[in-house]
Amino acid sequence: MSLQQIGYINLPPHNKPGGFDHAAVYRRRARLYVAHTANDALDVIDCAGEQYSHSIPNLPGVAGVLTSGERGIIFTSNRNENTVSIFTPDNEAGMVRVGVGTRPNGLAYDAATNRLLVANIGDPEVAGSFTVSVTVSVVDVGGRALIGDIPVPGRTRWAVHDSSSGYFFVNIADPAQIAVIDAQKPRQVARLIDVPVSGPHGLAMDAQGGRLFCACDGKKLVTLAAQTGAVQDIADISGVPDVIFFNAVRKHLYVAVGDPGCIDVFDTSTMQRIATVPTEKGAKTLAFDAERNTVYAFLPESHRAVVFLDQA
Repeated sequence: MSLQQIGYINLPPHNKPGGFDHAAVYRRRARLYVAHTANDALDVIDCAGEQYSHSIPNLPGVAGVLTSGERGIIFTSNRNENTVSIFTPDNEAGMVRVGVGTRPNGLAYDAATNRLLVANIGDPEVAGSFTVSVTVSVVDVGGRALIGDIPVPGRTRWAVHDSSSGYFFVNIADPAQIAVIDAQKPRQVARLIDVPVSGPHGLAMDAQGGRLFCACDGKKLVTLAAQTGAVQDIADISGVPDVIFFNAVRKHLYVAVGDPGCIDVFDTSTMQRIATVPTEKGAKTLAFDAERNTVYAFLPESHRAVVFLDQA
């Protein structure tokens, strides 16, 4: 077994229907930030102490969370007010909000250009929203301003950035593609990568190997060459996936599956599934602490996090 359960962390009860969305670890301070969407808040966990610290409220529909160790910044995407939040761990009260497209979700950041990419999923019920041509917003973090929106072929999912090439990669649900955007030229799509399985969802980058891991609604994990888009491997997943994380040290990929509620663990040297670890039905959100090789799964029914140690 690659993941050993080492404990639980209780989190605030839900204030309304819903649960958790994306999460990210800020390694400098050993803090984990998770979008508690049901509470319109960001829950903060002390990773060193493995305990709940506090919550940051008033983030309507908070969905995406991203941290930058290089710049010392935390980002959130707030679907219900069409904004992103920008703050530092030392000054949560100094949070700044920037308006973006309709229903922002996925986030990726380029520390070199200080630009944040925001994948907006749009709203088919709202006239004039990004429905036919879903857009990706690019924010100048230094200037706290929206640079512009880039049309893409369909509804976006998650996004990642490759610091070695300077490119953003954005999953598109339908058509099944990955949009590639140059952080230096953030006003157009540089190219599109076709994905041979329906519903690209979770996305992770193996920078050293030059690979993209794309978990798809079609219950497959697709591995592609980041530079060419060539398909390198297709593997089965236990169900419809959501969030995925890559552990570059252990060479493990963690895939969250909400139904039946488990984490599929893949050995990325062979792309073989080496474990399926039970969590809780609806647990679609993970976080990974590279400093401690711990994986967190967020449990919506019991509003807590279960913590696993990757023993390799």
